[in-house]
Amino acid sequence: MVVDTAYFKGNYPPFCAVDACHVDGYPTEPTGWQEIVPRSPLQGDAANVFPVNGNRRYTHVRLRIFPDGGVARLRVHGTPVPDPQWLTDIPFDLAALANGGTVTHCSNWFYSPPNNMLQPGESRYMSDGWETARRRDNDHDWAVIRLAAEAQPTVLEIDTTHYKGNAPASVSVTGTNDESTLLSANLLPDTPHRFRVTSDTPVTHLRLDVHPDGGIARFRAYGQLTDKGRDQLVAAWRAARPSD
Repeated sequence: MVVDTAYFKGNYPPFCAVDACHVDGYPTEPTGWQEIVPRSPLQGDAANVFPVNGNRRYTHVRLRIFPDGGVARLRVHGTPVPDPQWLTDIPFDLAALANGGTVTHCSNWFYSPPNNMLQPGESRYMSDGWETARRRDNDHDWAVIRLAAEAQPTVLEIDTTHYKGNAPASVSVTGTNDESTLLSANLLPDTPHRFRVTSDTPVTHLRLDVHPDGGIARFRAYGQLTDKGRDQLVAAWRAARPSD
């Protein structure tokens, strides 16, 4: 948890506390608040970092400041635990950060981190995607993406929007479980691309190789969970729910 008081030097809150709760649906007034950051002192014009212990899932957070003052940003860092009722038996974006996808390894993130390409919505500018430095060797850049759970991708989207002079010439996508190639294709600059793919082997990770380097604005991997993948999501959901 980060309570950032950037630029508030003489009018920042001296203290803060953070509560959280888990509520299904769309409540107008969430209830059942639990304190996850006790009342703590703040520094002005600083990113105040507070660790949060536990492994429970929360849907809402509440920041309390004492007695008043300015807060520039509230950041809540953690691991998504998606509700399986919205992801089982239907195609969805297996790589999306909101659904539990993440980049586990990459060759380069000189300009911007690779998780940027898994964000929701369209890319707004170059640094909103994953952009690598120019290579000066014969190798190429790559990123390994862990999917929400075991699944079979059927559609891949690779978007180079905003990358006009620094888009990859081509890409390949491999399932890391059996190293089967799902896609090998040339790319155009500043263009959203969509590809149908087929694979007989379920995958938990995809490796995206860009040749030789360049920027990927967004990467999407649509498909359905396997039975094993569904069971994994259900187990994670149940383990993270607060007790009644």
